[in-house]
Amino acid sequence: MSEQHRARLAEIDRELVRLQYRHDIAMSAFLFEEATALGREIARLDKERQALATLLPAFESKPEAATGVVPVLARPRRLRRR
Repeated sequence: MSEQHRARLAEIDRELVRLQYRHDIAMSAFLFEEATALGREIARLDKERQALATLLPAFESKPEAATGVVPVLARPRRLRRR
């Protein structure tokens, strides 16, 4: 049963990414009615995702891996006086 939950959770995550992308495009194109409809679908999937996440054991959930690069601040350079 847990495998089915994880598979559905992965499917929901993919669908949420797709819908959020479409929502962003609709908002930037001033298509507010379409964006509102997409927002309702996103909210419905998010609720389903939260419900599925609570069914999975806590030890099975893995923390997200860091994917970005951490910038290192450069030391200020001194101006050379001639």
